[in-house]
Amino acid sequence: MPLDYHRLMAMPTLDVRHEISERDTILYALGIGARELGYVYEDGLEAFPTIAAVVTYPGFFAKDPKYGLTWQKVLHAEQSVEIHRPFPSSGAFHASTKIDEIFDKGADKGAIMEVSRVIYEDGSPEPVATVRSRSFLRGDGGFGNMGQGRPPAPHAIPDDRAPDISVRLPTHEDQALIYRLSGDYNPLHIDPEVARSAGFDRPILHGLCTYGVVGRALVQSVCEGRAARLKRMDVRFSSPVYPGEAVTTEVWHEGEGRAAFRARIESRDVTVINNGLLEYQ
Repeated sequence: MPLDYHRLMAMPTLDVRHEISERDTILYALGIGARELGYVYEDGLEAFPTIAAVVTYPGFFAKDPKYGLTWQKVLHAEQSVEIHRPFPSSGAFHASTKIDEIFDKGADKGAIMEVSRVIYEDGSPEPVATVRSRSFLRGDGGFGNMGQGRPPAPHAIPDDRAPDISVRLPTHEDQALIYRLSGDYNPLHIDPEVARSAGFDRPILHGLCTYGVVGRALVQSVCEGRAARLKRMDVRFSSPVYPGEAVTTEVWHEGEGRAAFRARIESRDVTVINNGLLEYQ
């Protein structure tokens, strides 16, 4: 049934305070497959920047009945992380998550909901990161286009030339078991029966885990191994990854500090992340 646009747009923000330790930072790095010493050893530990996607995460709020959403048909469609300064490897953080806009696609086509949060370290007025996401509300279209037009088009991938860089990184058979300890306990990623009921042969990797794996490929190749150079990473999720598959990230340079990218599973000839935008320094 259609959602109540005005009520959702007037919902209060979801305020979260989140303390992370060096152990949490190491666990996140292991969950996205990082084995470089700088991300997993407390002596000089560096937080991998995509950790911003999980810090101050308010949880799957669409499941709360007060939002009136068909939560069983909500899909994580797009993700963006913008880093304003190097993410601390430990500390206390706070953020307010808010619904920015909802776009109606039609009664039989669902809707798109945009959500954002700005992360601050306690005691500092300067933000650490801005996290944005879009969800596809497959069961909640038909409320009328009350918002601000249409969502921006995804970043285009060049179709007239081959990628400038291609990086292939493995994932591990147990990677979803480790990544879930960073806060996403959806049984789809660990329980074979739940995965089969959702139409998958076996548990799939978390989308944000794949996001981190691709982030590692971009840091290794475009950012010359220096994670602090990554400033923004936008993606559109297009297909799931199974733990143990190798992810190939293809990159096209687009001028100073910008690149387009996508990620593929070559063994299945499927694109798993598309319309990627990287900004770096």
